[in-house]
Amino acid sequence: MSDQSPETTNKGTILLVDDDKFLLDMYVLKFAHEGYTVHGCLSVADGLAVLNKGFPADAVVFDIIMPDQDGFAFLETMKVQKLGEGAVKIALSNQSNEADQTHARDLGADLCLVKASLIPSEVVNIVGEEIAKRKHK
Repeated sequence: MSDQSPETTNKGTILLVDDDKFLLDMYVLKFAHEGYTVHGCLSVADGLAVLNKGFPADAVVFDIIMPDQDGFAFLETMKVQKLGEGAVKIALSNQSNEADQTHARDLGADLCLVKASLIPSEVVNIVGEEIAKRKHK
C-alpha cells in the first residue's frame, strides 16, 4: 500500500495494518514525519505478505476488527509462521472490552491501545517508547 520514509534518521520500522484507508494513511504520515520507516497495509493478507518478504518490523501495529481476517487471525498466523518475532505487536483498535484485549495478549500482542481514547501523536509516542524498550533489552 504505502511506504513512507523521511530523509532524517530512522527511529525504527513500523508495519501498520488497518482496513480504514483514511486512518492508515494518517498514521503512515504521522510515523514517517516522526522519523520512522513505515509500511501500511489495508488487509491482514497484505500485512502477512510484507512480513513474508522480509520487512524488518520493529513494531507491528494492527486493528482487531477487519473484514476477511481479523487481528486475532493476524497474530495467530504471525506466531505459526514465525513472522515479526522481534517486533513489538500492538493492537490499535476501538475494541475496548477486556475479553478482546486479553485474547489479543494471549495470542502475542504486547499492548492493546484504544483508538478513540488516544490522539495520533500519543499513539506515535507510545509505539516509539515500546520500540525503545525492546531495543534496550
